[in-house]
Amino acid sequence: MDRDAVLALFDRQMRQGARADGPGARVERAGGVVRQTGTPDDWNGVLWSALDQHTADGEIAAQIRYFGGLRRAFEWKLYAYDRPGDLAGRLRTAGFVPESAETLMVAEVKDLPTEVHLPEGVRLCPVTDAAGVDLVAEVHQRAFGTDSTHLRNRLLSRLIEEPETEVSVLAMAGDRPVSAARMELPPGTRFAGLWGGGTVQDWRGRGIYRALVAFRVRIAAERGYRYLQVDASSQSRPILRRLGFVALTTITPYVHGAEPPSPA
Repeated sequence: MDRDAVLALFDRQMRQGARADGPGARVERAGGVVRQTGTPDDWNGVLWSALDQHTADGEIAAQIRYFGGLRRAFEWKLYAYDRPGDLAGRLRTAGFVPESAETLMVAEVKDLPTEVHLPEGVRLCPVTDAAGVDLVAEVHQRAFGTDSTHLRNRLLSRLIEEPETEVSVLAMAGDRPVSAARMELPPGTRFAGLWGGGTVQDWRGRGIYRALVAFRVRIAAERGYRYLQVDASSQSRPILRRLGFVALTTITPYVHGAEPPSPA
């Protein structure tokens, strides 16, 4: 993989040319940034910026005023290559709080395994209705220890209004959900995005995460996507690396106001 070329393509399609990730959201170019705004259940924040040492502070202040006027907490997704080089410090000075860094990892769909191997007694179930969305939210809350209300509302809205843009899947042990994951399928791009992948504590380390990746790889291939991308946590990075994903850069979410809904 030509990492520089793929990162440049990702920047053009998924950041500069970003599409709204839900029916209640919109993406717009405003000054030197590309931002998404939506309902309180949507992810609100800055996706891309073209700033320098002379324009950065003014643009940061403008976004604080904008989202403040909407009474929205928001996130500034800072990629390691964003400029100016001291943008992280400027965000902290303006009142943003950094969260744990993530790694942008990408793989070509054709190079990824598609065989699904599950522990005995576990099956995968695509999410097709509100009851399935409820189970995804339940797994998210149990796996990550965070409130899943915003996620549930967002997934249900997409299932009803834009079902072709997202796939969610559950791993079930009998009638108990033990893992869940989803994939975003933005139209007109080369990248499908893997999100979630949360497994409850008692079922970790049994290969379910890898099975959920393989299940989504098959669908991405069927839909004609060339790449899969993940904002990988420290827990998922080693697994993804073994599957063939390559690290392209790091991302640090900077949050202003109360914590906004997570994209996970």
